[in-house]
Order: sequence, then C-alpha cells, then structure tokens
Amino acid sequence: MGERPDVTSGRSLVRYEGNMNNMSRFVYILESQKNKTYYIGSTNNLERRLDEHNSGKVKYTKNLKPWKLKFFKKYDSLTEARKVEYKQRRDIIEKIIKGQKIIMGV
Repeated sequence: MGERPDVTSGRSLVRYEGNMNNMSRFVYILESQKNKTYYIGSTNNLERRLDEHNSGKVKYTKNLKPWKLKFFKKYDSLTEARKVEYKQRRDIIEKIIKGQKIIMGV
C-alpha cells in the first residue's frame, strides 16, 4: 500500500519526504467532495496532476471538483503504473457488472 498523504479539501497538499517526482510514477485515487465518487489515474507528477484536477483542467473531473487525494502508490515506471491503473478500472467494472459490493479501503 502507498504512503498516506496529508490532504486538505480543495487544493490537495501532499507531504512526502524527499522529491516525490524524482524518477517516480504514481497510481492515485481521488474522491469528489461534491458527490463522493472516485477517480483513479496515473501520472509522473502527482502534485501537478492534483492541481490540474482541482483547477478544472481535466475534462472528466472538472464538474465534480473539488477532489481529495485518498490514496497513492509509487512505481518505478509510468508503464507499470498505467498497467495497475487499467487493471484496477477493469476489476471495478467487472465487480459492478457482477453485482458485487465494492469496498474502497485505504
């Protein structure tokens, strides 16, 4: 499991020892403070990406802001992070289709 960040509503602030964007890639989960839905994504710059979500620069999330960072995990490559992101989306969709309960624990 990834490190638990300190976050605030609106613009998320992440406290992380060292340079968190130095050769790191992330999978992250956001929660909309507007309607409590979740968004999963991957990025090579977590702080920039959170700012983009909360400033309305991301088409899919702009109408559901503000977003709060609920979880992130660091990976060695963006390819690896994206594989995890896509697998998580697939797994969630399959559970919805099968009518299973989805539990988002961090």
